[in-house]
Amino acid sequence: MRRIGLILFLSLFALEGVAHALRIKELAYVRGVRPNELIGYGLVVGLNGTGDKSGTKFTIQSLANMLTRMGVTVKASDIKVKNVAAVVVTAKLPPFAKRGTRIDVIVSSIGDASSLQGGTLLLTPLRGADGLVYAVAQGPVSVGGFSVGGAGGGRVQKNHPTVGRIPGGALVEREVPLFLEDGALSIYLRRPDFTTAMRVAEAINRKMGGRIAFAQDAASIKVRVPKEYEGSIVPFIASIEAIEVRPDALAKVVIDERTGTIVMGERVRIRTVAVSHGNLSVEIKELKRVSQPMPFAPPPPAGTPPVVPQPGETVVAPGGQTVVVPESQVKVEEEKGKVALIEEGVTIGEVVRALNALGVSTRDLISILQAIEAAGALEGELEII
Repeated sequence: MRRIGLILFLSLFALEGVAHALRIKELAYVRGVRPNELIGYGLVVGLNGTGDKSGTKFTIQSLANMLTRMGVTVKASDIKVKNVAAVVVTAKLPPFAKRGTRIDVIVSSIGDASSLQGGTLLLTPLRGADGLVYAVAQGPVSVGGFSVGGAGGGRVQKNHPTVGRIPGGALVEREVPLFLEDGALSIYLRRPDFTTAMRVAEAINRKMGGRIAFAQDAASIKVRVPKEYEGSIVPFIASIEAIEVRPDALAKVVIDERTGTIVMGERVRIRTVAVSHGNLSVEIKELKRVSQPMPFAPPPPAGTPPVVPQPGETVVAPGGQTVVVPESQVKVEEEKGKVALIEEGVTIGEVVRALNALGVSTRDLISILQAIEAAGALEGELEII
């Protein structure tokens, strides 16, 4: 009963959140105003014998190529790499990052190095998804852990020594292109929906007093920048973000059978249906009754097999023989099913109250909802996660 009350509370909470309008700032984001992933391949040097082993071919080749570019000719077979580790460097380029801005980087070993502690990352270009270099990284690696071991095989490790971080270790060299395109900006919905996209475009047009916005598809709205805002795009975007729009929502019931959680949207409706719920309980008890011989009873004759009576059978055992009599008790209880009639078009609160009147548990409610959906009486999508 308590869980059903929790479900009703969550359902009404979801209804309350959908019924009120939200700012466009919460519903969508402007194209280009997001972080961009960067990645690069580099070398960490200065390790204390914890680098890649000699069998790591790509580390040896990378070190030989770097030395060649620096004017040092050396054979790859003559290089020992125990103080060098090959790493992958990753970073996030924040929106509006300018040239010279410093960003943090993550350094991860891709060879068989045991630790990056004390190492220094050499100059590493960081590229975006388009293959262009947007930043370069270099600097000492901060691991925040250690790994030490003895000759006998004992080892002590703290945290994860093969992944490190360089705060402010990358310098931005290229800026992301402006988010304006042909004098217009694009707004992308976080949850694509055709109805919500139309409402956003209509709300912008009402606010700005003209047809400057139109929905391109379920996820994007294109907005032309008015002439009075051409030199001040920031106030224009700020005014758009403050516009309130009531988003549309799907009629959906989400069920998590692992935790017994049910969340229903406000638009879920149920056609006229009668629901009956009852429990069948079967209880079986196995007992063993032991009959001991009387004191000073004579022993059974030699070769006498043990007496194993059937349940309910009375047997007289010869001599002083112990008899074990099994006994089974079977009890069947069937709860009288209660029938609840749910009228067509009722709200989610009425649905929960009707099912609550049956005294069902959360697990039973999951089965009832699945049966209602199988009967074609659930007007909404049933999703099991």
